[in-house]
Amino acid sequence: MKLYKTSLSGNSNIGLYGFCNDQYCLLAHEFTPEQVATIHEVLRVPVYQIKISHTSLIGALVTGNSRVLLVPNITDDPELMVLKRLNIPYKVIPSKITALGNAILCNDAGALVHREYSADVKKIIRQALNVRLHPGEIANTEVPGSCVVYNSRAAIIHAFATQEQIKEVEDLLGVPCTKATVNFGSPMIRSGLLANSHGMIIGDSSTGIEIENIYEALGFLQQ
Repeated sequence: MKLYKTSLSGNSNIGLYGFCNDQYCLLAHEFTPEQVATIHEVLRVPVYQIKISHTSLIGALVTGNSRVLLVPNITDDPELMVLKRLNIPYKVIPSKITALGNAILCNDAGALVHREYSADVKKIIRQALNVRLHPGEIANTEVPGSCVVYNSRAAIIHAFATQEQIKEVEDLLGVPCTKATVNFGSPMIRSGLLANSHGMIIGDSSTGIEIENIYEALGFLQQ
């Protein structure tokens, strides 16, 4: 099983409430045990339910790569202790731009970040991720992290990204990008999609064509 179409209490923006990679998945507590079990089956990684800054907006607030999880400085000490107990390496990013999942697009090869991060914060992010880093935007938005979802084979990008922006993302992340939408036409890809190399979780407002396009682009047909 490589695909799960679902919502969170009727909200199809499931990407706002989770983060995943090929090592683990972090989810809001509102996901039911049945949903958690299915997500574990699809993504084939341990699934942990946590909070960040006393909220369920995991996907909007955190990001990272296989080396480190980036968390905002509004994360409190008990929440950081949970990450320590889970043996998830993390780095607190000292910035007023706290929606890291929206503001930072990154993998093990590179990062595209919000232009308004200071030089000092960009250095902290770059060193924590151990990647090349560029400031930039996608499709006239200053939040590149909200515009792309990727796995080890490919990436899905905002439907209105320019060819120059697509090339920059492909060069930074080292994977090909395909334009797409989720949840019946939303170009903000991360809001409705969680994916790793094993499977994808998509908002249940997504159409059959959207699901087919993303499923094929992320390489699941070849598995």
